[in-house]
Amino acid sequence: MHTASFAGVQDAARQIAGRAVRTPLIENPALNAHVGGRVLLKAENLQRAGAFKFRGAWNRISRLTPEERARGVVAYSSGNHAQAVAAAAQMLGIEAVIVMPADSPAVKVEGVRSFGGEVRMYDRYTESREAIGEEIAASKGSVLVRPFDDPFVIEGQGTVGLEILDQAKAVGVAPLDQLVCGASGGGLIAGINLVMASLASHTPVIAVEPRDYNDTQLSLAAGERLTHAPARGTICDALMTDRPGELTFPINRRLDRVETVSDAEVAEAVRYAFRVLKLVVEPGGAVSLAALLAGKIQARDRTTAVVLSGGNVDPALFAAIIEDRFTPSEESA
Repeated sequence: MHTASFAGVQDAARQIAGRAVRTPLIENPALNAHVGGRVLLKAENLQRAGAFKFRGAWNRISRLTPEERARGVVAYSSGNHAQAVAAAAQMLGIEAVIVMPADSPAVKVEGVRSFGGEVRMYDRYTESREAIGEEIAASKGSVLVRPFDDPFVIEGQGTVGLEILDQAKAVGVAPLDQLVCGASGGGLIAGINLVMASLASHTPVIAVEPRDYNDTQLSLAAGERLTHAPARGTICDALMTDRPGELTFPINRRLDRVETVSDAEVAEAVRYAFRVLKLVVEPGGAVSLAALLAGKIQARDRTTAVVLSGGNVDPALFAAIIEDRFTPSEESA
């Protein structure tokens, strides 16, 4: 069985070349002055389909045999993996069925359909997306493309780490003092950890989660995969997984630490990204920036790489945030 590895990330970089966007590593003088250090922003909100997820989706789906492609693919996701799988499948002429929560942002559902994906809705609070996805895959003979617990997906996401190190070196930064990235199921940060362990082992990698969806933080403290306490919701719809992945958690045990952020802090980061950085970043993609702006990541006199993981934000929510009309719920403030 294939196991995720640094060599696999290097191979994934070759596999996605010319398909995924080599997103820029952006530096902003105002942000540097604000934190008193140097910040390098990896703008995965500019990735194909609007998030880093395309890297893993393409690395997985493009490797299917002709027989597997003929049977189509199935995925489950709140939106970014869904769009990435649909986009990759469309590019390869493959049918895709995507299982999505009924409360997914409309922009993400529309995105899947625009890429030709068939959407199957479910209730995230009463139904199991994994069970539904596996049932559809079994009935159709399709390949299930998991959002993070797949070695090829992990390796595809790890190409973000390869690019960060290469781009940072090109602007005279080697090594980085720290790297900050959001976490949910852990596929992106696991892929990055594979890279950092091999090429920059002394650089701390810090994960950030929504405050009430801190399953990675709890799991690392306990030394085993745990679920977070029941939560009523968050604007970070992309980061609502209930526990770390079976494949990702062992890799992510090398994390330096995990910080958490409130919805109010995330909203401030989304607002700051738009007003100051001139970037559209979705709440789930802005948690690492939120931790930085909130002072939970010490950046003074350091060089910090920050991953902005996605930009697929609901237009109404985005407008409310940037116009200072957004009020977080009491539970998530």
